[in-house]
Amino acid sequence: MSFRIPSVSKLAVAKATVWVAWAVAWGCTLLFAVAPSRAQTTALTLPLDSTDGLKPVNTRIEAVTYQGRKVLRVTDTAPEGTTDDGRFVVIPGSQFEDGLIEVDVAGDRVPGAPETARGFVGIAFRVASAPVAPSPNANDRPPFEAFYLRPYNGRSEDQLQRNHSAQYFSSPEYPWNRLRQESPGKYETYVDLMPGEWTKMKIEVKGDQARLYVNGAPQPTLIVNHLLHGNTKGAVALFISVGSLAHFSNLRVSK
Repeated sequence: MSFRIPSVSKLAVAKATVWVAWAVAWGCTLLFAVAPSRAQTTALTLPLDSTDGLKPVNTRIEAVTYQGRKVLRVTDTAPEGTTDDGRFVVIPGSQFEDGLIEVDVAGDRVPGAPETARGFVGIAFRVASAPVAPSPNANDRPPFEAFYLRPYNGRSEDQLQRNHSAQYFSSPEYPWNRLRQESPGKYETYVDLMPGEWTKMKIEVKGDQARLYVNGAPQPTLIVNHLLHGNTKGAVALFISVGSLAHFSNLRVSK
């Protein structure tokens, strides 16, 4: 007489030994298969309620309470003439190639900022490990990929402006304005946003492809089928741009 048990996970191997002992005791032959274990997911989770260890570039960072939540405030402090991609906060220990990046963001503008400051807020990823210096020159900073939001565009009365609510770019060679000029509509799109309101961002990266999801939507807001730096790896960073005052919370990087 024989018994066959379906494939089981690695965690169930101990239970399978009990069946083996029982079968031997009764003179039975027991056949079973253990399924190969899946690769374990590693994750970096930060509540972003402290400035400890973070590396700001052309920004000021503060631990504050915002809308009842302890979060990180990031404010533009870049010198005049700094390129649009020159303000971010590097997350130490966040070496990233493929996987998911999830974060809550709330983008707004600093008091007195011009209308052109659209509350830019987002995530840079695969930030190269070159030295990071607070320089206005893009050539003095490491290359990276990024998705960001323009909250003041989300409910604009100008439809064209609405169409520029979410953006991908690749620093330093492919800033947003070059991409808009050379590939209109390909690297930016509409998504419903409100300045100062919490928005969930999820970025899915695999090889040279990336997808941006906003506020838990099952379908991506923006798809990039060819990241302009190709398949690279590097750190994750919190991104803002000209005139931004942004809040960040609940960062999770999983691989």
